[in-house]
Amino acid sequence: MHPAFIGVTGLPRAGSTLLCQLLAQHPEIHCEGHSSPLCNTLLGIRRMVSDDSFFLSQLDVSFETTYANLASAMQGFLRGWHHDCGKRAVVDKNRAWLHAVEMLLHIEPEARLIVCLRELGQIYGSIEAQHQRTILVDFIDHLADFDRFGRADMLFAKDKIIGAPLISLHAVTDLPKRVQDRLYFLRYEDLMQQPAQCMSHIYAWLGLSPHAINPEHLPLGIQESDSHYHMKYLHKRSGQIVEPKRHDIPPRIQTQIETACSWFYKLYYPGVR
Repeated sequence: MHPAFIGVTGLPRAGSTLLCQLLAQHPEIHCEGHSSPLCNTLLGIRRMVSDDSFFLSQLDVSFETTYANLASAMQGFLRGWHHDCGKRAVVDKNRAWLHAVEMLLHIEPEARLIVCLRELGQIYGSIEAQHQRTILVDFIDHLADFDRFGRADMLFAKDKIIGAPLISLHAVTDLPKRVQDRLYFLRYEDLMQQPAQCMSHIYAWLGLSPHAINPEHLPLGIQESDSHYHMKYLHKRSGQIVEPKRHDIPPRIQTQIETACSWFYKLYYPGVR
């Protein structure tokens, strides 16, 4: 029997690496921890067949059969990616899963997503702090020449590292309830302050056996390929949970973030503003 599929997705700098370290402690879960190309590959398959004249001609001849073949093939590809894990559940980490959740559930109806959240000012602060530590290297999307306010504004643009997943997160409210029920929203702050309670609740939601994590001894696993991000978004792994210091955010930038993303605070951080 194929393992249950668990996607880890959500906002950047919101604890997905730590979450995967904790998930990997459960004996029934296979979790490599680093970002996976599976979601991008499935999206690429969809684009490829949609532009393929031969495939489209087959739809003209026999739509139901051809479309069913495609669905079966994509399901087989997804299940085959982690086919030999030998566990009850497999974790696949990719920020794009939330954007692709309806496609995912079409080919794997029992899939579940854990969506990582964090207060937006602290996400910006984490990225800016990393930039200051690596200021001699530009961002992959060339933001180093902007001032701090301009860089913050660009990071929240619809196609940038914070803005893109935020758009997917905002769209969750438009999804049918059956889709929303497959999503678990995990706040970074809760995970840092109450890791054992958070993980216990997640394991129960996933239908797995209870398991006591050890926050003082975390498996390090495989290192993320940070060169992909021009070394700007380092995925540091630690052998234990250490709550980071809060980043000092310029009031003008914090106000701009809270104003532009008021919906986010209303939904996920009520009373924080």
